[in-house]
Amino acid sequence: MRRASHPRPSSGIHRTQTGSYDTDISRGAGAWGRAARIHESPVKPEIAPFAQTCIQLFRVSSSTPSPDFDGEETLAVTNGPLREKPMGFLDHLEELRGTLVKCAIVFALVVAGIAYLLQDFAHLLNLPLENVRAEYPQLKTDLITNSPMGIFSVVINICVTGGFVLSLPFFLFFLGQFVAPALTQRELKVLVPTMLAAFGLFLTGASFGYFVLVPSTIRVAFELNELLGYTVLWTADAYYSLLMWMVLGVGASFEFPLLVVLATYMGLVEVATLKKYRRHAIVVMFVIAAIVTPTPDPVNQTMFAVPLIFLYEASIWASTFVGRRYKKA
Repeated sequence: MRRASHPRPSSGIHRTQTGSYDTDISRGAGAWGRAARIHESPVKPEIAPFAQTCIQLFRVSSSTPSPDFDGEETLAVTNGPLREKPMGFLDHLEELRGTLVKCAIVFALVVAGIAYLLQDFAHLLNLPLENVRAEYPQLKTDLITNSPMGIFSVVINICVTGGFVLSLPFFLFFLGQFVAPALTQRELKVLVPTMLAAFGLFLTGASFGYFVLVPSTIRVAFELNELLGYTVLWTADAYYSLLMWMVLGVGASFEFPLLVVLATYMGLVEVATLKKYRRHAIVVMFVIAAIVTPTPDPVNQTMFAVPLIFLYEASIWASTFVGRRYKKA
């Protein structure tokens, strides 16, 4: 009596008499890959060996791939960690919105803290003016307001200047989190040094503007007023606007060498090009100094342009070093 045969569940793998695997392998591998992508869940340990076998059998079976297999589904099973599913344009916008929201929350919290300690921050921002007063005892450093809305401009300048400087490390951290998933392993190695260099250069430039350029600007302005016999009565909103422009503007200008190094690292600019157009770069730096510094005197412009020139030369050296490391890699 012949035993009734029951159909066995197909796993998508069949072997022919000639010993080669037919195209059902590709269907099995493709179906498994699609299922893994649809559920968007990590591969279970008990399923991973079987799926890996399917993929390997498909690769050696036939030179003509199955139309059910699109080639990208092999990303679901790898020997290393699983990669995230590619994001669409709207997904990127959603991530960017979340990053901007986090930056806005941090900035609002810092501004609220500065507003709570507004008198102490105002005294801190008045230090450059007080230091010049020690050199010129006849200088009146009492700031005034000449309009009912002038005090609001003062408060806004104090909160914005302090809030941006203190929030900058968090901004860079959130920016790094946003761009990190799109970077390769090699690019991730330079992400943290780049963020630290950006913060360090901005802090150096802001300190240079606060401790050097602002006092020198006040000193030159007072000497010219004294030479012409004018009475010095400076408004508070004009002083804090000058301070904000000098601190934030100089801090942002000091990021220029980092941009040069990044452009060299990405292959957009060659080191030979930087050396060839060195004279043109010096002219551009003096133009930047003329825009950032509020006074037209050549002293302040030179004081600001000279550090930029040194930073440009340092960026050429750093670009040469980065280029050598890139060739070795």
